[in-house]
Amino acid sequence: MARIPRMLITGEPTAYHIMSRTALDGFVMKDVEKDYLLGLIKHLSAVYFVEVLGFCIMGNHFHLLARMYPGDHYNDEEITKRFYRYYGADTKQHLGEERIQFFREKWSNLSEYVREIKQTFSRFYNKRHDRKGFFWGERFKSVIVGDGDTLINCLAYIDLNPIRAGLCKVPEDYRWCSLGYHVQSGNKGDFLSLDLGLKTFESCGVAERLCHYRRFVYEKGAIPPGGESGTGLEPGIVEGERDKGFHVGLVDRFRYRTRYFTDSGIIGTKEFVSRCYQMFRSYFSCRREKRPMPVAGLDGIYSLKRLME
Repeated sequence: MARIPRMLITGEPTAYHIMSRTALDGFVMKDVEKDYLLGLIKHLSAVYFVEVLGFCIMGNHFHLLARMYPGDHYNDEEITKRFYRYYGADTKQHLGEERIQFFREKWSNLSEYVREIKQTFSRFYNKRHDRKGFFWGERFKSVIVGDGDTLINCLAYIDLNPIRAGLCKVPEDYRWCSLGYHVQSGNKGDFLSLDLGLKTFESCGVAERLCHYRRFVYEKGAIPPGGESGTGLEPGIVEGERDKGFHVGLVDRFRYRTRYFTDSGIIGTKEFVSRCYQMFRSYFSCRREKRPMPVAGLDGIYSLKRLME
């Protein structure tokens, strides 16, 4: 059976929630593997035309929230700089006009970006554990995510993964998620962006954006996802952060089902989902017009589900 085409928007910056799970049994990614995967994502994200908004690396899967940019956003000089960043300053490879165009297309492609992350990590893992064969399971999943409220909800869902798994009491204690990286490393290398397309963030500096985002995560995380097993943030922890104004050193409804952030094809405002659907109508097997469906518990956010990729 032929693969279902992946929905990729190529003409404008677009955010995707990316998920991939290992094919191996158990929680096989330990500290060393998580550190390597994070370093690999950081390295390739400085080469590909991508803005990383968030991530979480768990023992058997990872989440990545990234905004891909079209190749025409970058001039030849920038591509040349990224070429040497990728291959090294002493590379003997020649970068001619045809190669520049090749990299302009490659480095703006979501599938190429994730493929390189996964293949490079597989080689590392197999060499480290003296094994052969596949490491990752099925094809990675991706959801097109609209800016604004949808994006911050999706990022919060990602950062709350270690809380739901019972690995820590607060997300900042888990260094392999975006909030942990922000707080523990001070966002070293400006790896992560908090440009979520929110009007309330437009006039904020970096520290204030992080403060607003932490408030959002703590208030959302205080309520366990409806119908889902797992752990939420303890009320006392949230109260303590609230008293401190959520600075480092609303309760809104968040009784959503996490599948909306993982199994939807497109998620965002009704207008965003409708516009994206028109781009990919031929990808859907249903003959009838599909309509954006409201996400329970998240006001103004809609989703459109398609067959699993």
